[in-house]
Amino acid sequence: MSKRLLALALLSLALAGGLATKLWRGPGEVRTSPPPVGLVELPPGADPDQDQPDPPAIRVETVDLERGDTLVRALGRGGMDGQSANEIGRLLRKSGADLRRLRPDDSLTVTWAGERPVSVTWEANAWLTFAADATEQGWDVHRFEVRPQVRVEPVRGQVLSSLFQAVEDVRESPQLVLRLVEIFSSELDFTADTRPGDRFRLLVEKRYAGDRFVEYGRILVAQYLGARTLTGIGFERARDRFAYFDPAGRSLRKSFLKSPLEFTRITSGFTYARPHPILGGVRPHLAIDYAAPTGTPVRAVADAVVSSAGWDAGNGLSVLLHHRSGYRTMYNHLSRLAPGLRPGTQVAQRQVIGYVGMTGLATGPHLDYRVAKNGIWVNPFSEKFIPGEPIDTAERPEFLTHARTLVTRLEREASF
Repeated sequence: MSKRLLALALLSLALAGGLATKLWRGPGEVRTSPPPVGLVELPPGADPDQDQPDPPAIRVETVDLERGDTLVRALGRGGMDGQSANEIGRLLRKSGADLRRLRPDDSLTVTWAGERPVSVTWEANAWLTFAADATEQGWDVHRFEVRPQVRVEPVRGQVLSSLFQAVEDVRESPQLVLRLVEIFSSELDFTADTRPGDRFRLLVEKRYAGDRFVEYGRILVAQYLGARTLTGIGFERARDRFAYFDPAGRSLRKSFLKSPLEFTRITSGFTYARPHPILGGVRPHLAIDYAAPTGTPVRAVADAVVSSAGWDAGNGLSVLLHHRSGYRTMYNHLSRLAPGLRPGTQVAQRQVIGYVGMTGLATGPHLDYRVAKNGIWVNPFSEKFIPGEPIDTAERPEFLTHARTLVTRLEREASF
């Protein structure tokens, strides 16, 4: 076949079928299926040896989404006409695409044949891609789904400077640190109790798209070996509730967290005699001070009702929570409150109630955290809070077998 005839064949296929090569973005790459190449019937009387016009150049361009972008606006910025952009948006929504989930780090891949757009693809997430192809009748949208591959993998490490650094040293992401800390957040204050030489190990579900790691699933079992050894075993209880327990079946989720901040450092502890940095003299400091950057989220340490939220003299912007069993907690020197937080509202454990600041009598950004029991301020580190609900008697045999199996596997696959 002459080059002119082959070029005409490719052009005819592109114009009649939207683009014979169907572009779509799979997990982490753009895949193509080779176009069918064959003879195309020429119009009656056409001379196959006569020069034919060159086919339009095919080019692929990427349109990066900006903050506040809509699909139509992004496609328009990429050079597409409004009618086509609106039609593509309509068909994508009809195919189940949630265009409200467009993010600033998303991108659209647009394929052009000359000045004509012939294909648009959008990877909604690692598991779902939408492709719109131009046809003679308009645009045709296809939906491509990838089933996640879940692998259970061991992770182990040792703390030298910080837990974050230890996890990075074994090439894992900070998200894994937060999940590990959450398991033991009622047992260990990772701000005060983490020491160089501490070790950790766990079995975690990892979700892959092909060979590309996408995200973490559940941690099945974890151990933190420091001043004492903590073991957390994930178990799916009745009514599909997944929670963590120690090997004896006691819940690791206590009624109170050990700390209202995920990671920071303590600058001043609970004492009845501390030199005051602003007022001078020796005064009681019936709180724990956590140094943290302004804007760090502050969490409610337990389910509660908001008693007060607003300005409180030297405490600055402050929140007072009322908990069951006679407990109250106080969070001072905040830079701002969480939206909608007001007296009488209910908050859940781990819910963000405000953000670290330095309002009131404060020399730097930090959180002044206080706990009172029956009206008396107590040291949060020495208080014995109410334990969570243990494994039910009926589920106990199943749990104990499950726990032994997971711990044995952990010791085998993540040995020190």
